[in-house]
Amino acid sequence: MKIDCPKCGEKIMLNGIGRKSLGISVKNISDALRAFSSVDLAAKELGCSRGYIYQELKKSGLKPKDVILSKT
Repeated sequence: MKIDCPKCGEKIMLNGIGRKSLGISVKNISDALRAFSSVDLAAKELGCSRGYIYQELKKSGLKPKDVILSKT
């Protein structure tokens, strides 16, 4: 991504903007949700935020309620 330098005004290239992904798999998230039946407790166990759990499940078309209530 190219941006204007705030000091000299030239175009400079920036790489790696943003935070790196935690890389927790949906399977691990699902297992934690089934074990704890709570997004808060699963997030604490996995060391991530509640929002991260919702975001990763949404990418797979799932909701926490669906995962918690599923038997498999």
